[in-house]
Amino acid sequence: MKRSEFIDLVTRSRSDETAAEFEDRVDDQARRLTETLEAGHLESPDFGIGMELEVYAVDDEGTLTRLPKSVFEADCAKELGLHNAELNTSPDTLTEAGIEAQADKLRASYESTQAAASEEDCEIVLDAMWSVPPAEGTQSYFGDVDREDGVLIANNMAHSPRYSAIDTEILDKCGGSVSISVPGADVSFPTILVESLTSSIQPHLQIPDTETFPEAYNAAIATLGPILALSTNSPLLPVDCYDVNDPESLLDDTHHELRIDVFEQSINGAWEKVKFPDKIDSTTDVIDLLVDDPTVAPFLREWLEDGPRETFADDFWELDHKRGTYWRWLRAVTGGQPVGDGDEQSLRIEYRPIPTQPTVDDIIGLQCLVTGVIRGLLLTDHPAKTLDQSTAEAAFYSAVRNGLDADLAWITADGEETTDSGKIYAELFEIARHGLREQGVSDDTIDRYLDPIEARWDRQLTPSQWKLDQVRAGLTSGLTFPEAVREMQQEYAARSSTGTPFAEWDKETVQSR
Repeated sequence: MKRSEFIDLVTRSRSDETAAEFEDRVDDQARRLTETLEAGHLESPDFGIGMELEVYAVDDEGTLTRLPKSVFEADCAKELGLHNAELNTSPDTLTEAGIEAQADKLRASYESTQAAASEEDCEIVLDAMWSVPPAEGTQSYFGDVDREDGVLIANNMAHSPRYSAIDTEILDKCGGSVSISVPGADVSFPTILVESLTSSIQPHLQIPDTETFPEAYNAAIATLGPILALSTNSPLLPVDCYDVNDPESLLDDTHHELRIDVFEQSINGAWEKVKFPDKIDSTTDVIDLLVDDPTVAPFLREWLEDGPRETFADDFWELDHKRGTYWRWLRAVTGGQPVGDGDEQSLRIEYRPIPTQPTVDDIIGLQCLVTGVIRGLLLTDHPAKTLDQSTAEAAFYSAVRNGLDADLAWITADGEETTDSGKIYAELFEIARHGLREQGVSDDTIDRYLDPIEARWDRQLTPSQWKLDQVRAGLTSGLTFPEAVREMQQEYAARSSTGTPFAEWDKETVQSR
């Protein structure tokens, strides 16, 4: 796309005329989609699973680097930053064969992307937050922006009019900069590209019928705190964001999942859009919540695509575009690629708070935990799905800050309200195993994927805690804080590249690059 065409699209997106037309289309599409939901036309034959995985690239020194265009000819897609890529799996039925198909597809996609990156002298890392800055430094990397005719163009952001329109609108509302404030660091940047510091996985669960969707959605909300606490993996920003006099105190005070802080703070200076989800009473509530959310960077379908509206997605294009900026840590997606013999539509839950994990097996393990526990909570009509929203929210943000030391909350099968994490995790894994067995998954497969995740609780060790321990060890051996962080990241990447699940990292010796 020519630069003039790019600028024109962003400028048109920001006009009052576009906003009015976009809202009219959203309202009409929401009305029609509500009717579609109420008629049961988004139902599927069975529970289905899928996955999105975000990764970043480093050079042979372990420093963040941009991905060459040739890498995207492999089995991956562009993401927000030039250093990011996204890998996806098409949906499969939640069965033993479906889980293995997900693992095979994700592994094949990762390996082909890794091979393409290797040919360009860089490496894909399965990690949640890069802490070794690019060669020019974090401020220079994010500060490389241009303004042309009022349009903000971050030069290290993927070349997308939509991204630029979002960036321009948010930065204008924030007075020209977004700020991140976390223990040990207060930094500002002239672009929301700072959000690309973070990488995540998003397990998807297709729900077969619209009637049970609210129960499944509310049950998933209750699990957000406990599952995030098991998966934390981003305790440090890039080291040049810190002015560190006492690194030990920083390591004690930092949050275990800074990805949540970075994403929320980079957007919420303009609107409070990135936040904990609301519970719902009916399936159509997910449409109402989407419509009521502030609109950012409206686009019209005909700007980007020509031809007649022939598919389900085309019929709801503007509404789906708005969903792209409906940033909740749990999100409903109405329509999309189905599993089984369904039509070209489905109804699914996107589980969004989990950071990218060290290996494919760890990623599939968390996919099994998320989908198994939601299925199990439905099967048993479990009272945890009635957990108060504010209580679940407090547990979630405690997990953000404290990892496995979080103040969690749960309602047990016998109706007891508890904050005992031991009881919570014992029941969580029991329910997940029950849900997976009901879907025909063998005990061997369940144990293969869930045992390493449960071992994190038993050993009181998550990837974020491992990283903090590694940096402490480096400091004790006489390294400076930046040196200790770089050594930790190199060791992490080396261990991740072996494919050995995180729970077994203490059983092997890996030579860092």
